[in-house]
Amino acid sequence: MLLIRRCLLWTMLFAIWLPAYALSAPSQCYGTVSEGRIEQAVRLPAGGENFAAYSALGVLAGRTFVHSTVARVITDSYARVAKSHPELRFVYAETGWAKGGRIRPHRTHRNGLSVDFMVPVRDGDGASVALPSSIANRFGYDIDFDRDGRFDDYRIDFVALAEHLYQLHKAARRAETDIALVIFDPQLQPKLFATRRGSYLRKRLRFSSSPDIS
Repeated sequence: MLLIRRCLLWTMLFAIWLPAYALSAPSQCYGTVSEGRIEQAVRLPAGGENFAAYSALGVLAGRTFVHSTVARVITDSYARVAKSHPELRFVYAETGWAKGGRIRPHRTHRNGLSVDFMVPVRDGDGASVALPSSIANRFGYDIDFDRDGRFDDYRIDFVALAEHLYQLHKAARRAETDIALVIFDPQLQPKLFATRRGSYLRKRLRFSSSPDIS
């Protein structure tokens, strides 16, 4: 899912549906994203060639655990984007606890199948950079973009966002699973659908019609 606050883009939240045969080992999830738990969850890598976690403190606190299949989908997608667009930089945010359950302030993220992604951005010079993250902006969660997808000197890179969504969906299908929902500001969806991957995303992914935070 993709996500926003006060009709402004905030972050992306993905809930990945996993069929029963994908849950046998090593991770096992129970219940739903809003009422569930997980066993043998795995921690996402703190960083890679083209991505990083939103906060070292968040990683150390144990807020970046997911189902093992979800982890494989995410790292596979980043690797594919790195090959086709090595200049792009991405940031993932919170996922869940090692045992699942309530992770405040989220309503979902309880069984290892929910992932927040910070939107990819470009700076004033046009370079793909990581979204600034610090205690001052609650590690990126308090950043608000305007209706044109801008915040200070940063602007949302809709092409990079579309490419990441495309590769996430492809990686999910290779793992014999799927993406349940993309929560993304309906007012900004047209900019996403106007990209080269837009038609593919519109046809194959379910986008939320509401900007509710999860």
